[in-house]
Parts: sequence; structure tokens; C-alpha cells
Amino acid sequence: MIEKLSKARLKKLGKYVLLVFLAVYALCNIVVFFSSKKYMSRDMAALPSCYTALVLGASVYASGEPSPILADRLDKALDLYKNNKIKRFLLSGDHGTRSYDEVNKMRAYLNGKGVPDSVIFTDHAGFDTYSSMVRAQKIFEVDSLIIVTQAFHLRRAIYIARKQGLAAYGYQSDMRKYSSINYLRLRESFANIKAFFEVLFHVKPRFEGDKIPITGDSRKSFD
Repeated sequence: MIEKLSKARLKKLGKYVLLVFLAVYALCNIVVFFSSKKYMSRDMAALPSCYTALVLGASVYASGEPSPILADRLDKALDLYKNNKIKRFLLSGDHGTRSYDEVNKMRAYLNGKGVPDSVIFTDHAGFDTYSSMVRAQKIFEVDSLIIVTQAFHLRRAIYIARKQGLAAYGYQSDMRKYSSINYLRLRESFANIKAFFEVLFHVKPRFEGDKIPITGDSRKSFD
């Protein structure tokens, strides 16, 4: 009898835990969606001019070529630069080991398109979206920016940036169909929960470091 009662209690507790999780999941995604929606656009003309374009990293191949997702982000940021919407690039990605380096590959890609190093800044500790946004403000002293990434990712990036006090806008870089898009959207919905609580508790990024003002010498960011 006691064993049956315990199982019933556990089952009831499990239902409550599930309901709480679903409520938190829904709340976080609704907050992120509606707080960022009006700041993102596919139309360049609808965006204000900002000093900086923040390009968020994504995977690069062993050959050094950026993945399609990353190449599209870089090409869209390049469009902003060519149309005088921005003056500086801040490339933020994962360079956690010698063997894996997103940011220098991003920089090389833009160099290959004719962009000089003098307008490119690199953030080697942009290990996740939250770190990229916090470091953009605290390390690179950015105050206004256009974030360039795909729509599934852009809402969370804008949400975090604006919670950090940045005048952030988003430029959608969806230029093709991505094979993993359904997985990425699902993963992003859970990442929104993480972002909500990172913002709520003012979590510090994994690395901080010396200031490298975006208005200064870009070479200081290349190390």
C-alpha cells in the first residue's frame, strides 16, 4: 500500500514539474520573441545606420571555409558596409583552441572580399551569444550596433543586447534553405530559457579582459 502511494505521489510530482517546465519554456520564448520583434528586419533600408555590425560566429570547415550559415552572415554584413550602414565589423566567435578558430577565418573571408583589417575587430571569446553581447559592450565599448545572423538566432541576440543597454537592431541573413534549420529552431527555443536567466542574474561571460574600443586600433583585437 505504501509503495503504491509513493508511486502515485511521484507521478503527481512529475506532472507538476512538467507543467512548471512548460510554463517557464513558454514564458521565456514569448518574452524573447515580443521584446525583439520590432528591432529586426530583412530590409536594409528599414535599419538605422550604426557604427558597428556584430557578426556572430558559426561553424567553419577544416578547409577554413565558413559554413553556409556563417558565409551568409558575413555577406549580409558586407552589404551593410558597402551601403554605408556601418563603419566597423565586430566578428565574435569561438577561438577556444588552436585547432578551431572561427574569428580569424571570418576575418580572412572579409579580407578576400576587399575589406581592410583597419575596419575589422575580432572577439576571440564569443563562445556563446550572451558572451558576445556582454563583451561587445564591456570590452569593445559598443553602444549601438546591427547584429547580423539568421532569424532563428536573431531574436535572442537582440533580446540579450537590449537588456545590456545596447541600442541593438537585427539584420536577417537568411539567404537560402539550411538543411538543419528545424533542429536549430528547436535548439534555439531552449537557448531562450538560458538567455532569460543569464539576463535575469547578470551572469558574467567566461572571459572579460582589457578594453579594446571599437573606435580605436583594430589590430589590438587580433591577438
